[in-house]
Amino acid sequence: MSTRYGAPQRYPSQASQYRPSPAPRPVSTQYGAPQQQQQYYSQPAYGAPPGPPPGADPQLWQWFSAVDTDRSGAISVTELQAALVNGNWTRFDLDTVKMLMSIFDTDRSGTIGFNEFAGLWKYIQDWQNVFRHFDRDRSGSIEGSELSSALRSFGYNLSPTLLQLLEQKYASGPSDRYGPPPGITFDRFVRACVAVKTLTEAFQRVDTDRDGWVQMNYEQFMQIVLSAP
Repeated sequence: MSTRYGAPQRYPSQASQYRPSPAPRPVSTQYGAPQQQQQYYSQPAYGAPPGPPPGADPQLWQWFSAVDTDRSGAISVTELQAALVNGNWTRFDLDTVKMLMSIFDTDRSGTIGFNEFAGLWKYIQDWQNVFRHFDRDRSGSIEGSELSSALRSFGYNLSPTLLQLLEQKYASGPSDRYGPPPGITFDRFVRACVAVKTLTEAFQRVDTDRDGWVQMNYEQFMQIVLSAP
C-alpha cells in the first residue's frame, strides 16, 4: 500500500477552479477561508505586530494578523475555529479544529505561530483542491459515490458497509430548509480522510505479516481507537 494514503493530491489537469488561489483574498467563499474584518487591510490596529517576519508572504501575514484577534502573536483553538468556514459559511467543527492544531502545533505550545500557520494554510488549500475535485455535483458536501471515489484515489478500498458507517459518522446534522443537503462538509471530509489514514496505519503496524488479520489485546485496541481523530 502507498504511504500517500489520505494525503491531499493536486489535479493539474483540472480547470483553474480546482486550483488553490495563489494568494488569499480579503473576501472569499473558498472552503476553509478565514473570515476577517476590513480593518485588518487598512492600518494595523493598536498593538498589532509591526510587520511580517523576514521573507514572509505579506498577504499571508495579513491573514495571520486577522485571525490573531487578541494580538498575542499566536493563534488559539478558539481563534482558529472562529476564522475557518465551510463553503456554506458554517464554522469548522471543533474536533476538526483540534485535529488541525495537533498536526501543526509542532512545539506543543497550545497555539500556532506564524510559521506553523503557513503550513496549516497550505494544508487547507491542498484539501480544498481535493474536495472540489470529488464534489462532482457541486453540492458543497461529499456523499456516497463521491466519498468512495476520494478514498479509492488515496488507496483505500473500503467495503460498502464501512463507507456507510463513515458517511454516517462524519455527515453534518440535518439541514434546515435554507441549508445544503445532508452530507460531509469540507471540515468533516478532511477529518474523515485523516481518521481512515490514521486507523489504517495503526492496523498496519500490528499486522506485521500483512495478511489483513491481527491479534491484539484490549489495551492495544483501545490505544488505536482512542488515537483516531
